[in-house]
Amino acid sequence: MSTTRVVLADDERMVRTALRVILDAEPDLAVVGEAASGAEAVSVVRELRPDVVLMDVRMPEIDGIRATEQILSGSEEPPRIVVVTTFENDSYVYDALRAGAAGFLLKRAAAEELVQAVRLVARSDSLLFPSAVRTLAAEYGRRQRAAAPPWAARLTEREAEVLRLMATGLTNAEIAGRMGVGPATTKTHVASVLAKTGARDRTQAVIAAYESGFISPR
Repeated sequence: MSTTRVVLADDERMVRTALRVILDAEPDLAVVGEAASGAEAVSVVRELRPDVVLMDVRMPEIDGIRATEQILSGSEEPPRIVVVTTFENDSYVYDALRAGAAGFLLKRAAAEELVQAVRLVARSDSLLFPSAVRTLAAEYGRRQRAAAPPWAARLTEREAEVLRLMATGLTNAEIAGRMGVGPATTKTHVASVLAKTGARDRTQAVIAAYESGFISPR
């Protein structure tokens, strides 16, 4: 069994301790480092090269949004970043997702939700809380909305369908079942969607689809 290596970034020691206890209790997860500020998070991640980072969105020195940008721009194989926040309907959360975070998690989430979130983003197989991403896009995405992007016309009919299904939070296996194709074909379609939209991952592709008006968040 492979182990997913996790770094915790939060300015509250008690929060980091609680997260560590929960994650280290799982046989396939291991906390390998901690950071108490955004700047420290960037340094620790570059040194330890974890698979997943749980990033508090509001921290001293630099916040979780800027830390996310710096981490993702400073590595050819960056970790998956999950923003940890108190409020889900928050412009900070949306800005973090736009900056490249793979998803977000509420601080009040149950232990099982935390564990599932880390495993899910490590697999990169679907969106965390797709309905919440849609709500955030409806609330804050309109400020970014512009003319239809050139990538929209380059999507094939199948790829457009895949992107819409991705936005609902379906996994590759679920998309394959819905479309009546094999998992390998679905994986190829997803990869093509990411390439054509210029997205780093599924979350970025879905946000691009909402902001462009390709998919309506309402």
